[in-house]
Amino acid sequence: MVKRVIRDIFISAAALCSAFLVSLLFHYVFDIYEHVSTLFAFAVFLISVYTDGYVYGVVSAFVGALAINYAFAFPYFEFDFLTPVNFISAFVMVIIAVLTGTLTTKLKKHEAEKAESERERMRANLLRAVSHDIRTPLTTIYGSASTMEEEWNELSAEKKLAMLKGIREDSDWLVRMVENLLSVTRMQDGQNVKIIKTPTVVDELIDSVLVKFRKGHQFDNIRISLPDELLIVPMDAMLIEQVIINLMDNAVRHGKGMTEMSVSVCSSDDDVVFEIRDNGSGISVERVTRMLNGHYGDSKDSGDGQKKNAGIGLSVCAAIVRAHGGDIFAENSREGGAVFRFILEKEEGSVE
Repeated sequence: MVKRVIRDIFISAAALCSAFLVSLLFHYVFDIYEHVSTLFAFAVFLISVYTDGYVYGVVSAFVGALAINYAFAFPYFEFDFLTPVNFISAFVMVIIAVLTGTLTTKLKKHEAEKAESERERMRANLLRAVSHDIRTPLTTIYGSASTMEEEWNELSAEKKLAMLKGIREDSDWLVRMVENLLSVTRMQDGQNVKIIKTPTVVDELIDSVLVKFRKGHQFDNIRISLPDELLIVPMDAMLIEQVIINLMDNAVRHGKGMTEMSVSVCSSDDDVVFEIRDNGSGISVERVTRMLNGHYGDSKDSGDGQKKNAGIGLSVCAAIVRAHGGDIFAENSREGGAVFRFILEKEEGSVE
C-alpha cells in the first residue's frame, strides 16, 4: 500500500514537472503560448490513467491550474484569480481528471473481475482434472487391497509382491499429486509466494535430484552434463529440485519409447539454463505450453485410464521458475523426444 502511494505521488510529480518545464521552454524560448494548457491537461490525463482513484488526478488538475495562472498567464509570476480564462482552464482540467479517473477505475475493476473469473475457471478445470486423475490409482489400490484381503491364502508370493509394489507405486503417485496440487494452488499467479534465494552449487543440486529421483524410479540411463567450472546460482534449492524432479518424472511417465534421458546445465554471462531431454515419442507442444501457462487438461484427456497428472506437475514447474524471475519452455527435439528448458538469472536477490 505504501509503495503504491509513493509510486502514485512520484508519477504525479514527474508528469507535472515535465509539463511545467516543457511549457517554460515553449513559452519563454520559442514564444509559443497557446499549447501550455494543452500540455498540463495531457499531464493530468496521464496522471489520472496511471494512478489509483480520483485524488491524484483532481489534485494535479488544481496544481496545474495554479501553475498556469502563476507562470504562464499575465501578470506573470503572480496569482490572478479574477481572470475568467484561468477558472475555465482549472474547470476543464478537473473535468478531465474526474472523467479519466472514472473510466480508468471502471477498466481496472473490469480487468480485476475478468482475472478473478479466469482464476475461478482454472480452479474448476483443476478440480475436474484432479478428480478424474486420482480415480484410477485409488481404484487400483482399493482393488489390490480387497483382493489380498479376500484371497490372501490363494495368492502366490510373487503375486502378493507384485500387488504390493503396485499399491506402493500408486501411493507414491498420489503423494506427488497432492504435493503438486498444494504447490500449484499456493503458487498460482505468484500469490502468497516468497522465494528466498541462497547461493547453491549446481553440482550438489543435481546430485541431490538424482538421489531423490532414483528412490522412486528404476530408470538409470541418465546422462549428466555440467559446466567444468564451479557454478553457484542464487535459488530456492528445494523448489528448483522439485522442478527438475517433476520434469524428469514427466519424461519417464509420458515419454513413450524413451530409453535415454539427459540433464544438462549451461551458463552464460547473465543466465543459467537447465535442460531435461529425452528420446521418447515427443509431446504436443501446444498442450504442454497451455499447461505451463496454468491451463489444466480436461478430464477427457485421461480417458485411457492412465494417470495423466492433469498437467499439475508442469504448472508447478512454471510457477516456481517464474517466481524466481525466470522462464520455462518446451519443444520437440529434431532427433526425437521432448526437451524442457528453464532459465534462471545469476543475480542474487529474492522475488516476492
